[in-house]
Amino acid sequence: MKVKTKSKKVNKSWLNDHVRDPYVQLAQKEGYRARAAYKLKEIDEQLGLIKPGDLVVDLGSAPGAWSQYVRRKLSPAGAAVGALDGTILALDILPMEPIEGVTFLQGDFREPEAAAKLQEALAGRKADAVVSDMAPNLSGIPASDAARIGHLVELAVEFAETHMKPEGALVCKVFHGSGYSQLVKLFKERFRVVKPLKPKASRDKSSETFLVGIGLKPAKGG
Repeated sequence: MKVKTKSKKVNKSWLNDHVRDPYVQLAQKEGYRARAAYKLKEIDEQLGLIKPGDLVVDLGSAPGAWSQYVRRKLSPAGAAVGALDGTILALDILPMEPIEGVTFLQGDFREPEAAAKLQEALAGRKADAVVSDMAPNLSGIPASDAARIGHLVELAVEFAETHMKPEGALVCKVFHGSGYSQLVKLFKERFRVVKPLKPKASRDKSSETFLVGIGLKPAKGG
């Protein structure tokens, strides 16, 4: 994501913070493509969402840090390559460098074609976990941004309801602010257990947090 700013000082300050960031340094050391890997790692370690043998769908996967984490979690030796006990399907609007054992599909999750590609790749199987780090390009207009964020989260919830096992888990990136309480309400309506979490790897200045829904509630009238 490119951030345009008139101030070179702001850019320099961000760059200095980024370079010194312990999670950036750890990602480089451990071979992750982005520090975001540690957000999912912390959520997973806290709640035990991803287990060997699982089928995991990674929405908004580029550059691939979450898929890398899942890939290591599903590997008998925790390795980045080699044997894999499970299935990983990843989707993003942007291209993604290949990761061994990960099936990557390029497409816009908001478009029916992308959902159809994922459905085809699932081949009738249900996911054990769906993880979504999707975020729209933000305009800076709160009401408009809240609507865009909400739309992506709603699509992820709909996908989970259709393509996830009843006991499965959905992890979604959301942002505090306008529309947040409605998204919590949506999760509480659809999942038996709902946990809002802000991992330590999520920057203090950032309004991002993650909603985790575990166990789908039966469809109304079903």
